[in-house]
Amino acid sequence: MEDFSDPNALADFLQSKASQFEHPDFIENDPISIPHQYQRKEDIEIMGLMVATIAWGNRISILKSGKKLQEIFGESPYDFVMNHDLNREINFVHRTFQGKDLAFFIRGLRHTYQQGGLELAFKNSGENEGMVDRIANFRKKMLTVEHPQRCEKHISNPLKNASCKRLNMYLRWMVRSAAKGVDFGIWKSISPAELYIPLDVHTGNVARKLGILERTQNDWKSNVLLIEYFKTLDPLDPAKFDFALFGLGAMEKF
Repeated sequence: MEDFSDPNALADFLQSKASQFEHPDFIENDPISIPHQYQRKEDIEIMGLMVATIAWGNRISILKSGKKLQEIFGESPYDFVMNHDLNREINFVHRTFQGKDLAFFIRGLRHTYQQGGLELAFKNSGENEGMVDRIANFRKKMLTVEHPQRCEKHISNPLKNASCKRLNMYLRWMVRSAAKGVDFGIWKSISPAELYIPLDVHTGNVARKLGILERTQNDWKSNVLLIEYFKTLDPLDPAKFDFALFGLGAMEKF
Protein backbone atom coordinates (compact mmCIF):
# COMPACT_ATOMS: atom_id res chain seq x y z
CA MET A 1 0.00 0.00 0.00
CA GLU A 2 1.24 3.46 -0.86
CA ASP A 3 2.34 5.82 1.86
CA PHE A 4 -0.21 8.61 2.18
CA SER A 5 1.28 10.27 5.24
CA ASP A 6 1.80 13.31 3.00
CA PRO A 7 -1.65 14.97 2.73
CA ASN A 8 -0.80 16.35 -0.70
CA ALA A 9 0.06 12.89 -2.01
CA LEU A 10 -3.28 11.55 -0.74
CA ALA A 11 -5.17 14.46 -2.27
CA ASP A 12 -3.49 13.95 -5.65
CA PHE A 13 -4.21 10.21 -5.49
CA LEU A 14 -7.91 10.77 -4.76
CA GLN A 15 -8.24 13.42 -7.47
CA SER A 16 -6.68 11.00 -9.96
CA LYS A 17 -8.93 8.09 -8.96
CA ALA A 18 -12.08 10.22 -9.03
CA SER A 19 -11.24 11.32 -12.56
CA GLN A 20 -10.34 7.75 -13.60
CA PHE A 21 -13.62 6.18 -12.53
CA GLU A 22 -16.01 8.97 -13.52
CA HIS A 23 -16.16 7.75 -17.08
CA PRO A 24 -18.99 6.39 -19.27
CA ASP A 25 -17.44 2.92 -18.96
CA PHE A 26 -18.55 3.05 -15.31
CA ILE A 27 -22.22 2.96 -16.29
CA GLU A 28 -22.63 -0.49 -17.81
CA ASN A 29 -22.24 -2.55 -14.63
CA ASP A 30 -23.68 0.03 -12.23
CA PRO A 31 -27.31 0.61 -11.16
CA ILE A 32 -27.14 4.06 -12.77
CA SER A 33 -27.38 2.21 -16.11
CA ILE A 34 -31.13 1.74 -15.52
CA PRO A 35 -32.16 5.43 -15.48
CA HIS A 36 -29.71 6.05 -18.33
CA GLN A 37 -32.14 4.19 -20.58
CA TYR A 38 -34.67 7.05 -20.35
CA GLN A 39 -34.77 10.58 -21.77
CA ARG A 40 -37.62 12.40 -20.01
CA LYS A 41 -36.68 14.11 -16.74
CA GLU A 42 -39.53 12.52 -14.77
CA ASP A 43 -38.76 9.03 -16.11
CA ILE A 44 -35.08 9.39 -15.22
CA GLU A 45 -35.75 10.59 -11.69
CA ILE A 46 -38.40 7.94 -10.99
CA MET A 47 -36.32 5.01 -12.22
CA GLY A 48 -33.28 6.50 -10.55
CA LEU A 49 -35.08 6.58 -7.21
CA MET A 50 -36.46 3.08 -7.59
CA VAL A 51 -33.20 1.42 -8.53
CA ALA A 52 -31.30 3.40 -5.88
CA THR A 53 -33.84 2.23 -3.30
CA ILE A 54 -33.07 -1.43 -4.04
CA ALA A 55 -29.31 -0.85 -4.34
CA TRP A 56 -28.05 -3.18 -1.69
CA GLY A 57 -26.46 -6.57 -2.23
CA ASN A 58 -24.22 -7.36 -5.19
CA ARG A 59 -24.48 -5.28 -8.33
CA ILE A 60 -25.50 -8.23 -10.54
CA SER A 61 -28.53 -8.84 -8.33
CA ILE A 62 -29.39 -5.13 -8.23
CA LEU A 63 -29.24 -4.85 -12.03
CA LYS A 64 -31.37 -7.97 -12.43
CA SER A 65 -34.03 -6.50 -10.14
CA GLY A 66 -33.67 -3.14 -11.87
CA LYS A 67 -34.60 -4.76 -15.18
CA LYS A 68 -37.68 -6.26 -13.52
CA LEU A 69 -38.63 -2.76 -12.40
CA GLN A 70 -38.28 -1.59 -15.99
CA GLU A 71 -40.69 -4.30 -17.12
CA ILE A 72 -43.20 -3.15 -14.49
CA PHE A 73 -42.88 0.61 -15.13
CA GLY A 74 -42.70 0.32 -18.90
CA GLU A 75 -41.51 2.92 -21.40
CA SER A 76 -42.80 5.85 -19.36
CA PRO A 77 -42.38 5.36 -15.60
CA TYR A 78 -44.03 8.75 -15.01
CA ASP A 79 -47.18 7.74 -16.88
CA PHE A 80 -47.19 4.44 -15.00
CA VAL A 81 -46.92 6.18 -11.62
CA MET A 82 -49.71 8.63 -12.41
CA ASN A 83 -52.11 6.09 -13.95
CA HIS A 84 -51.46 2.74 -12.27
CA ASP A 85 -54.46 1.12 -10.56
CA LEU A 86 -53.37 1.42 -6.94
CA ASN A 87 -55.59 -1.52 -5.95
CA ARG A 88 -53.74 -3.86 -8.28
CA GLU A 89 -51.08 -6.02 -6.63
CA ILE A 90 -47.55 -5.98 -7.99
CA ASN A 91 -45.35 -9.05 -8.08
CA PHE A 92 -41.83 -7.91 -7.17
CA VAL A 93 -39.18 -9.04 -4.69
CA HIS A 94 -35.64 -7.79 -4.12
CA ARG A 95 -34.33 -9.08 -0.81
CA THR A 96 -36.66 -7.49 1.79
CA PHE A 97 -38.19 -5.03 -0.70
CA GLN A 98 -41.48 -6.54 -1.86
CA GLY A 99 -44.60 -5.75 -3.87
CA LYS A 100 -46.22 -3.95 -0.92
CA ASP A 101 -43.19 -1.69 -0.66
CA LEU A 102 -43.23 -0.97 -4.39
CA ALA A 103 -46.95 -0.14 -4.21
CA PHE A 104 -46.18 2.34 -1.41
CA PHE A 105 -43.48 4.02 -3.51
CA ILE A 106 -45.91 4.37 -6.42
CA ARG A 107 -48.49 6.00 -4.13
CA GLY A 108 -45.83 8.23 -2.59
CA LEU A 109 -44.44 9.26 -5.97
CA ARG A 110 -47.88 10.06 -7.34
CA HIS A 111 -48.47 12.25 -4.29
CA THR A 112 -45.14 14.08 -4.73
CA TYR A 113 -45.89 14.81 -8.40
CA GLN A 114 -49.36 16.05 -7.48
CA GLN A 115 -47.62 18.36 -4.99
CA GLY A 116 -45.13 19.76 -7.49
CA GLY A 117 -42.66 17.03 -8.35
CA LEU A 118 -39.94 14.78 -7.01
CA GLU A 119 -37.23 17.42 -7.09
CA LEU A 120 -39.43 19.78 -5.09
CA ALA A 121 -39.95 17.04 -2.49
CA PHE A 122 -36.30 17.53 -1.52
CA LYS A 123 -36.79 21.25 -0.89
CA ASN A 124 -34.96 22.66 2.12
CA SER A 125 -37.46 23.90 4.72
CA GLY A 126 -34.85 25.25 7.12
CA GLU A 127 -36.08 23.13 10.03
CA ASN A 128 -32.84 21.14 10.09
CA GLU A 129 -29.38 21.54 8.64
CA GLY A 130 -28.66 21.31 4.91
CA MET A 131 -28.99 17.90 3.33
CA VAL A 132 -30.42 16.41 6.52
CA ASP A 133 -33.37 18.75 6.04
CA ARG A 134 -33.80 17.90 2.37
CA ILE A 135 -33.79 14.13 2.93
CA ALA A 136 -35.99 14.36 6.02
CA ASN A 137 -38.52 16.46 4.08
CA PHE A 138 -38.59 13.96 1.22
CA ARG A 139 -39.12 11.13 3.68
CA LYS A 140 -41.90 13.01 5.45
CA LYS A 141 -43.71 13.73 2.16
CA MET A 142 -43.50 10.14 0.99
CA LEU A 143 -44.79 8.84 4.31
CA THR A 144 -47.87 11.07 4.26
CA VAL A 145 -49.56 8.51 2.01
CA GLU A 146 -51.12 5.42 3.53
CA HIS A 147 -48.50 2.70 4.03
CA PRO A 148 -47.69 -0.38 6.09
CA GLN A 149 -45.15 0.27 8.85
CA ARG A 150 -42.70 -2.08 7.12
CA CYS A 151 -42.29 0.39 4.24
CA GLU A 152 -40.66 3.06 6.41
CA LYS A 153 -37.36 1.17 6.64
CA HIS A 154 -36.86 1.65 2.89
CA ILE A 155 -36.47 5.44 3.25
CA SER A 156 -33.56 6.09 5.58
CA ASN A 157 -33.84 8.80 8.21
CA PRO A 158 -30.83 11.10 8.73
CA LEU A 159 -32.53 12.51 11.84
CA LYS A 160 -31.89 9.09 13.38
CA ASN A 161 -28.25 9.16 12.26
CA ALA A 162 -28.71 6.78 9.32
CA SER A 163 -26.03 7.12 6.65
CA CYS A 164 -28.73 7.31 3.92
CA LYS A 165 -26.31 5.71 1.46
CA ARG A 166 -28.89 5.00 -1.23
CA LEU A 167 -30.51 8.43 -1.09
CA ASN A 168 -27.13 10.17 -1.16
CA MET A 169 -26.22 8.07 -4.20
CA TYR A 170 -29.51 9.00 -5.87
CA LEU A 171 -28.97 12.68 -5.15
CA ARG A 172 -25.49 12.46 -6.66
CA TRP A 173 -27.02 11.02 -9.83
CA MET A 174 -29.64 13.75 -10.10
CA VAL A 175 -27.54 16.77 -9.10
CA ARG A 176 -23.94 16.37 -10.27
CA SER A 177 -23.01 17.59 -13.73
CA ALA A 178 -23.51 15.33 -16.72
CA ALA A 179 -20.31 16.70 -18.29
CA LYS A 180 -18.42 13.41 -17.88
CA GLY A 181 -21.33 11.29 -19.03
CA VAL A 182 -22.16 9.45 -15.80
CA ASP A 183 -24.39 11.55 -13.54
CA PHE A 184 -27.41 13.42 -14.92
CA GLY A 185 -27.32 16.99 -13.59
CA ILE A 186 -31.07 17.41 -14.13
CA TRP A 187 -31.85 18.91 -10.71
CA LYS A 188 -30.80 22.55 -10.56
CA SER A 189 -32.36 23.48 -7.19
CA ILE A 190 -29.65 21.60 -5.26
CA SER A 191 -26.00 22.57 -5.53
CA PRO A 192 -23.35 19.84 -6.00
CA ALA A 193 -21.59 21.49 -3.05
CA GLU A 194 -24.43 20.25 -0.80
CA LEU A 195 -24.02 16.58 -1.69
CA TYR A 196 -22.69 13.86 0.59
CA ILE A 197 -20.77 10.64 -0.10
CA PRO A 198 -22.95 7.49 -0.36
CA LEU A 199 -21.39 5.81 2.68
CA ASP A 200 -21.58 2.04 3.05
CA VAL A 201 -19.30 -0.75 4.23
CA HIS A 202 -17.13 -0.61 1.09
CA THR A 203 -16.60 3.14 0.82
CA GLY A 204 -16.23 3.33 4.59
CA ASN A 205 -13.53 0.67 4.66
CA VAL A 206 -11.55 2.37 1.88
CA ALA A 207 -11.81 5.72 3.68
CA ARG A 208 -10.46 4.12 6.86
CA LYS A 209 -7.59 2.42 5.06
CA LEU A 210 -6.63 5.78 3.59
CA GLY A 211 -6.80 7.40 7.03
CA ILE A 212 -9.61 9.76 6.02
CA LEU A 213 -12.13 8.31 8.48
CA GLU A 214 -11.48 7.06 11.99
CA ARG A 215 -15.02 6.41 13.24
CA THR A 216 -16.01 2.75 12.87
CA GLN A 217 -19.73 3.40 12.33
CA ASN A 218 -21.16 3.98 8.87
CA ASP A 219 -23.67 6.63 9.93
CA TRP A 220 -24.54 10.27 9.32
CA LYS A 221 -21.89 11.50 11.73
CA SER A 222 -19.29 9.70 9.61
CA ASN A 223 -20.90 11.19 6.49
CA VAL A 224 -20.24 14.65 7.92
CA LEU A 225 -16.59 13.87 8.68
CA LEU A 226 -16.04 12.45 5.20
CA ILE A 227 -17.61 15.34 3.35
CA GLU A 228 -15.77 17.90 5.48
CA TYR A 229 -12.52 16.30 4.35
CA PHE A 230 -13.52 16.14 0.69
CA LYS A 231 -14.62 19.77 0.78
CA THR A 232 -11.00 20.67 1.53
CA LEU A 233 -10.10 19.04 -1.80
CA ASP A 234 -13.01 20.39 -3.86
CA PRO A 235 -15.52 22.63 -2.04
CA LEU A 236 -17.76 22.94 -5.10
CA ASP A 237 -18.01 19.23 -5.96
CA PRO A 238 -16.96 17.09 -2.97
CA ALA A 239 -19.20 14.13 -3.88
CA LYS A 240 -17.10 13.36 -6.97
CA PHE A 241 -14.77 11.50 -4.60
CA ASP A 242 -17.45 8.83 -4.29
CA PHE A 243 -16.03 7.57 -7.59
CA ALA A 244 -12.58 7.31 -6.00
CA LEU A 245 -13.72 5.44 -2.88
CA PHE A 246 -16.12 3.15 -4.74
CA GLY A 247 -13.72 2.44 -7.60
CA LEU A 248 -10.87 1.63 -5.23
CA GLY A 249 -13.06 -0.71 -3.19
CA ALA A 250 -15.25 -2.41 -5.77
CA MET A 251 -12.97 -2.44 -8.80
CA GLU A 252 -9.43 -2.41 -7.47
CA LYS A 253 -10.11 -4.33 -4.22
CA PHE A 254 -8.01 -1.73 -2.42
